[in-house]
Amino acid sequence: MDFVLANCTHAVSFSAKQRTLKGRSTLVRGRKQKVSVIRISNSAAEVSGSRAAASGRSDGSGESKNWQVPKSSTALELLDIERGVCIPFRKYSPETVRNKVLESRGAVLSLISRGVEIVWSLGLYWSTLMYDCFVGRDEEVVPFRAQQLRNLLCNLGPSFIKAGQVLANRPDIIREDYMNELCILQDDVPPFPNEVAFNIIEEELGRPLEAVFSKISSRTIAAASLGQVYRATLRDSGEDVAIKVQRPKIEPIIYQDLFLFRTLASFLNGISLQKLGCNAELIVDEFGEKLLEELDYTLEARNLEDFLENFKNDPTVKIPRVYKQLSGSRVLVMEWIDGIRCTDPQAIKNAGIDVDGFLTVGVSAALRQLLEFGLFHGDPHPGNIFAMRDGRIAYVDFGNVAVLSQLNKQILIDAVVHAVNEDYAEMANDFTRLGFLAPGTDVAPIIPALEAIWQNSAGKGLSDFNFRSVTGKFNQLVYNYPIRIPERFSLVIRSLLTQEGICFTLKPNFKFLEVAYPYVAKRLLTDPNPALRERLIQVLFKDGMFQWKRLENLIVLAKENVVKMSSNPALQKNDLQGSGKVEKKLDLKDTIKDGARLFLLDAGIRRQLLLALTEDSQLHVQELVDVYRLLEDQIDVPSMALEVARDFPTVVRDLMLAWTESVLSDR
Repeated sequence: MDFVLANCTHAVSFSAKQRTLKGRSTLVRGRKQKVSVIRISNSAAEVSGSRAAASGRSDGSGESKNWQVPKSSTALELLDIERGVCIPFRKYSPETVRNKVLESRGAVLSLISRGVEIVWSLGLYWSTLMYDCFVGRDEEVVPFRAQQLRNLLCNLGPSFIKAGQVLANRPDIIREDYMNELCILQDDVPPFPNEVAFNIIEEELGRPLEAVFSKISSRTIAAASLGQVYRATLRDSGEDVAIKVQRPKIEPIIYQDLFLFRTLASFLNGISLQKLGCNAELIVDEFGEKLLEELDYTLEARNLEDFLENFKNDPTVKIPRVYKQLSGSRVLVMEWIDGIRCTDPQAIKNAGIDVDGFLTVGVSAALRQLLEFGLFHGDPHPGNIFAMRDGRIAYVDFGNVAVLSQLNKQILIDAVVHAVNEDYAEMANDFTRLGFLAPGTDVAPIIPALEAIWQNSAGKGLSDFNFRSVTGKFNQLVYNYPIRIPERFSLVIRSLLTQEGICFTLKPNFKFLEVAYPYVAKRLLTDPNPALRERLIQVLFKDGMFQWKRLENLIVLAKENVVKMSSNPALQKNDLQGSGKVEKKLDLKDTIKDGARLFLLDAGIRRQLLLALTEDSQLHVQELVDVYRLLEDQIDVPSMALEVARDFPTVVRDLMLAWTESVLSDR
């Protein structure tokens, strides 16, 4: 069965077997006919020219091509192409926003009033900055002015608070000292009155609070830019739940603000194109799209269900279940997480939780979201992550999630491979393919800067490597070159930085990469995805020479990951309860079978491997022995031989087909 969607930039054809991605439908993400997003798989992306369409760079042959964007494409359509997604029914579009704020004379008057309020407030602040520059004290008053800006954004309402939170992760737009002050907005937002919140809950439920809940907290548990959270107990079941309720009357204000933001952005396109390589309207569209998604709690409920599906077989991760019958667009009721916030490291240690095990679980869960599922928590600050008393990690607040297409995930892995191989020219091209640079941008000036950043950071080794230092250097690069950080990758960067910060809070000498590297090594060696197999080959060959030491290091790191996870107290305890499977060894069956098949069928690989065994005019038997010794405790030889025997007829058939094809092509 085929599905065709023609109301996007390009018509996209999907076959039924292409639509599943780790429990999340790639065609219809929503339920009850609320189609939210379509993610384009590799084959579908080929409609737009596969990687060439997404990157404006090259095809599978490596020949350089220029991607020509249709002149009629809007900023949102360009975003869809860049991200490898197509959103047929979106909550945000410039037309929708314009129609909302101009629908009546009263709406227009309200918009004018809001515009005057914003211009007056920001104008006064801007005049103080100009005065500081005029008298030459602009640098010395930066901390005070940054605090003023934070307070100003709080006073201007939810859109500006959210904009401040976004700017706190956008070094391509704002300087670092202001970024640090705006980070406070992620945790410290004033709540609104309980009476107002309880009225909204009753309106959404359609009945009094006491009919549903036997008790509810008199104080907010947490307050954010768009809503706040209470703890309550269900009357029927006695279960404790968290109630997230939206701030009152914020939707009209947000639509007005988005209209004003975009109007202003239209005048700044020239500057933005020069400094960032994209028009300012595109940045506003990214922001508006994400903001209106967060405003609809029914979308957050579906995010929760998707995370539950992704981690259903992982006994080390806890995702709260959602009570959809009690939830609506402004109220979300979910399971109460009885854990310890990561803002309280002493309580975690006092609870007897194995800190090393907990951090290993947390890093592995974050990497699975990013590289395996392509669906990750966009706001994992310490208040949104809990340590369960059995050692599991728990996440809450799924309003801000980001999606990476299969294509984006593959390019990210490409970037890792290029970093390992120190191929900085290709790393720079990866930036273009991911949307950091506009198609056609000359990457030559960026290559030396990338090389300096990576060699300076990686050269120190795992003991001194951390994302914050790399990000600081990258921020300088962003400031000096026309680089735009796409919204989804600003979330990735914030997510990694925040979780690394949590690791350092709980254990100051924790080495993030000492956990991350083994996970990536295990994925490269054991994941059956053909794209990862291709990347594994790229890692093992450098300048046409086989890297024996690199293979040994990958095996050692992958074994380390298995040992750390299998010995983790959380995984062991939950596995005894039958909630998951503990991996005791590396599962290399598919890797070995695929390697044998590749050796027999691919003449190029076969030639490279034979050359690797006879490099420097010597037979590299010792290297083979060393690799075997590393793997002998991981492989059950009889079962492996049985698997190979089962595959033998298929391999022979493929070998005969390849031979026949070569004979016919010669003729």
